[in-house]
Amino acid sequence: MTTDPFTSHIDYAALGDRLRAYRMGAGLQADEVAQQLGVSRAVVYRMEKGEIVKIDTLERLAHLLGTSLASLLGVEAEYYASALALFERMRQLEQTSDRILAHFEPISLLLMSEHYLEHLGLMLAEALPQGADAPLHARQAQQIMNILRERRLNFERRKPHIVSLIGLRELERFVQTGLIGRMDVAPDVRRARVQAARQEVQRIAELMDSEPWYAQVGLVDDAMPSATYQVLIGAQHRVLMHSPFRLGELPNVRNGIAMVTASQEAVALHERMTTNLWATASKGPAGAQRLRALLERTAPD
Repeated sequence: MTTDPFTSHIDYAALGDRLRAYRMGAGLQADEVAQQLGVSRAVVYRMEKGEIVKIDTLERLAHLLGTSLASLLGVEAEYYASALALFERMRQLEQTSDRILAHFEPISLLLMSEHYLEHLGLMLAEALPQGADAPLHARQAQQIMNILRERRLNFERRKPHIVSLIGLRELERFVQTGLIGRMDVAPDVRRARVQAARQEVQRIAELMDSEPWYAQVGLVDDAMPSATYQVLIGAQHRVLMHSPFRLGELPNVRNGIAMVTASQEAVALHERMTTNLWATASKGPAGAQRLRALLERTAPD
């Protein structure tokens, strides 16, 4: 009598990726985790590469990293209270994604200019809370910027197909507020940042005019979902990310709970919503014309 060989349905590589993301979000180095678990740093690195570990070790890791065993295993949903952890998880999944559906404000960071990343670093610094923990917050903001640059470089190198939805109402607020981290910046700084925001919108218009094969942008003149999201599709995954974190004007990388799920129902519902919004969105040169009209209508006095 023969028996079929057992095949595990656990994606150990993805488990290792989640371990790394949660560790980064917890602000822990590999040697700190190793010390608290009573293992070597090499063992921690092997776990983050997806090597099998004992279930009790995973339970201890989940407790140490402030999450659940279910989230570590990727059962139904992963929850992230740290923007740093979420962006690291996004980086991991984007590396093997062939198609991306995105709604972020003002637009997916993957399509923004290099100048925007420079301004984003300034905005995050301006938005940091003051107090005794300010140096820690500053280090976390720098780590976030490093991951965001990696994500953008990976996108430029691989150019997966992306469909990015933009809310026209949110974009109007973006150009009127400017690339600032808080409202009490100096007037001359505010004027310069408003101009920087306008240049980004002009760049989006040029992108819509050129219609590159890897990027489709749609302007939606309707209320957009309050939570931004991204659907990532690859040969081995179909995943939804819900994010409360903002990288537009007045950014938020401090407070919120993000979710990552491979639930077929959740992914299908967001794909359907994206399709419905895309159907009525302004695209290509027509969308670019609407953006230029927006810039003309909101031109500073």
